[in-house]
Amino acid sequence: MKAFYSVALGALLLASCNDKPGQASADNSTAVDATADNAAAPGLINDPTVPAAPTIATSYLPKAGAGDLFEIESSHAILAKNPGKAVRDFAQTMIDAHTQSTARLKAAAKAAGLTVAPPKLDNDQQAKLDAIKSAGGAAAISTYLSAQREAHAAALALHQGYAASGDTPQLKSAAAEIAPVVQHHIDMLAKLPGA
Repeated sequence: MKAFYSVALGALLLASCNDKPGQASADNSTAVDATADNAAAPGLINDPTVPAAPTIATSYLPKAGAGDLFEIESSHAILAKNPGKAVRDFAQTMIDAHTQSTARLKAAAKAAGLTVAPPKLDNDQQAKLDAIKSAGGAAAISTYLSAQREAHAAALALHQGYAASGDTPQLKSAAAEIAPVVQHHIDMLAKLPGA
C-alpha cells in the first residue's frame, strides 16, 4: 500500500510539471510547457533580443514560414526601389534561398504527416515591411538591411534550436540544412556597404 502511494504521488508531481501556475489542467496530454518549448539549446545564440526557438513542430513551422515570407516580401519591396547592384544581388539571393527553404520545410512536414498552413507575417514583420515600402532612397536600403540583420539572427536561432531540440525528425533534418544557409546570409550581409 505504501508503494502505491509513492508511485501515485510521483505520478501526480510529474503530471503537475505541465500545469501553468494558477491553472488546472484537465488533460495533461495536451499541456505544453512554454518554457521548455522556448528554451534555447545549449551552445546556440543566447541573445535576449532574439526569441527562443520552439521545439514543437506546430510552433516551429509558423515561425519558419513567416520568416521566409518576410525575407521574400521585403526583398521584393527593396527590388522595386532599384537599389545598387550589391543590394539587388543580395535581395534576389534572399528570394531564391527562402523560396527553397520554404519548399524544403513543406516537404519535410509532408513526410512527417503534418499539414502546413500558409505563412503569415506577424505584426512586427508587417511593420518592418511597411517601413521598407514607404521609405525612399538610402533610407529604404538602410531600413531593409537592418530588418534583414534582425530577421536572419532570429532565423538562425530558430533553425539551430529546432535542429538541436525539435520533436519531429524530418523537420530537425531540414532545420539543420537551413541553418548554415542562414549563416551564409548573415555573412553576406556583413560584407554589404553600410553594414
